[in-house]
Amino acid sequence: MKLNLRRPLAFFDLEATGINVGIDRIVEIAVLKIMPDGTEQILTKRINPEMPIPLATSLIHGIYDEDIKDAPVFGAIAQEIADFIADADLAGYNSNKFDIPMLLEEFLRVGIDFDMNDRKFVDVQNIFHQMEQRTLKAAYKFYCEKELINAHSAEADIRATYEVLLAQLEKYKEAEFEDKSGKKSVPVQNNVDALHEFTNMNKSVDYAGRIVYNEKGEETINFGKHKGRTLESIFDTEPSYYAWMMQGDFPLFTKKKLEDVWKRWSKKKEEQKQATRTQKPQPAKPVTNDMLEQLKMKFGK
Repeated sequence: MKLNLRRPLAFFDLEATGINVGIDRIVEIAVLKIMPDGTEQILTKRINPEMPIPLATSLIHGIYDEDIKDAPVFGAIAQEIADFIADADLAGYNSNKFDIPMLLEEFLRVGIDFDMNDRKFVDVQNIFHQMEQRTLKAAYKFYCEKELINAHSAEADIRATYEVLLAQLEKYKEAEFEDKSGKKSVPVQNNVDALHEFTNMNKSVDYAGRIVYNEKGEETINFGKHKGRTLESIFDTEPSYYAWMMQGDFPLFTKKKLEDVWKRWSKKKEEQKQATRTQKPQPAKPVTNDMLEQLKMKFGK
């Protein structure tokens, strides 16, 4: 099967020093870009994270400190990566929760504001978890009837992810899905827009899931004491919450989106103040003979 694409779709996978988006660093990135005509382009880079890789993590992905000691730092290749995927939608396995937030964080650290506006992103894991509930290795076995060799090698994982998506499109092309509200649809289609919609049901604002859109499309806090409240309503009653988040250990991209909402809210408040200041006073009523007579009677003149 050939993917039905209007623009390139870049499957990518990251190996990192850990899973904390705000602290950990990328040690390997592999990108498989599928062009609309079906041709492929691939980019794989080892990266010096400028911090030790914990042994427990190295035992998972097989990359040790000595393997990347002579590799370039992320800042040296960041623009090359950004240029490679600049024209593409993004796809991966668990990419919405990990790979996309991690990559955006690395870009922001080196001063690259990678544009995510109007970009589609397809998380193959979300299709799998919502339809079957399995891991990548099990997904590969289930859909492709193959054993995943070299699991946790970035390039092996992205090729497996690509093959799993193709198999999912075949398996679920007529499958009906019922969401939590009881709405039924056939969501797994050979169409990136439809796949984007199905694999991004939580409508994350910051891709790390700390801020999400509610049903009205308003930015809403998704954790802590204010979970479920819109950011603007929090700013109305507790503007110090903005400073607390900006100074806290949150991903840079979360802070960037938070700042966008704060600036919009602040502008709206300032416009409301200006409107109040510039309201024209009501014109005085014209003086009539009756009014003059009433004054004469009151003051005896």
